[in-house]
Amino acid sequence: MSVEIEAFIDTNVLVHAVALQDPSKHRVAARLMKRGFEEGCFAISTQVLLELIATLTRKLSPPMDGSDALRLIRALRTWRVVPADSQLVEDAIVLSRRYGLSLWDAAILEGARRTPCSLVLSEDLNHGQDYAGVKVRNPFRPLE
Repeated sequence: MSVEIEAFIDTNVLVHAVALQDPSKHRVAARLMKRGFEEGCFAISTQVLLELIATLTRKLSPPMDGSDALRLIRALRTWRVVPADSQLVEDAIVLSRRYGLSLWDAAILEGARRTPCSLVLSEDLNHGQDYAGVKVRNPFRPLE
């Protein structure tokens, strides 16, 4: 029996799950990550994996050890992972132009569409915005 995917998780949420710079965001993100491993209810893309490894090993202070980061990437492969192919890139370009988004953000939304799910958890995209059938929710905002 296949698990229904509840949401697509953006890189920034996973970074907060690991990084301790913002304790309140860390708590929220760590709970989401734990739930993702327990229930298999979240999806990511190859883009998210690449952005995550780059952020954890190059941008965090102090950076995460490469071996620890690789273990995390391997664990996240148990989630549904959407591959970034040339069609996803083409569709992301169209979405990027339509909504004035960066290509990277549009690729996140296209990854969600291919999951398929209609919700992206991200703090970078506009909270509450519907992008061609994919809605964004910032998991760090208080419930409204």
